[in-house]
Amino acid sequence: MKTDEFKKIIKFAVSNEIEAYEFYKGVSDKSQDTNLKRTFAELAEEEAKHRKFLEGLTSGKTQMHFDETKDYKVSQSIEKPKLSLSMKPVDAIALAVKNEEEAMEMYAKMADFSTNAEQKKMFQSLARMEQGHKVKLEDTFTNMAFPEAW
Repeated sequence: MKTDEFKKIIKFAVSNEIEAYEFYKGVSDKSQDTNLKRTFAELAEEEAKHRKFLEGLTSGKTQMHFDETKDYKVSQSIEKPKLSLSMKPVDAIALAVKNEEEAMEMYAKMADFSTNAEQKKMFQSLARMEQGHKVKLEDTFTNMAFPEAW
């Protein structure tokens, strides 16, 4: 893969971060439950930080260092339905879990193929953060989807 292709992947990741931010912010603003409101506000804030880092890569503020011979297979996650605030909460959270899982896997692959130690560390950090989001959402999903567990 060439640098322009990496930039396309990162721009795709930025659009995912924006979509996740808007969704999490919307759920936070809409939610009456204090815990859900706080959880989704925190997720929105973290997604905004991810976006800022990724935009630094595409703007040239941060230099990219990748092995250009790898296939990242990012295209496998491109076609997905848009998140909507009109979805049932449990369905929206299930979709958000999948989005976080895909982001986690994408950042892990980007880390694997990074040739610069600092860049590799940043992508590993992003992957761990997305994993944390996934776990948080899975917990929320489990509590909503299976309320009898209370």
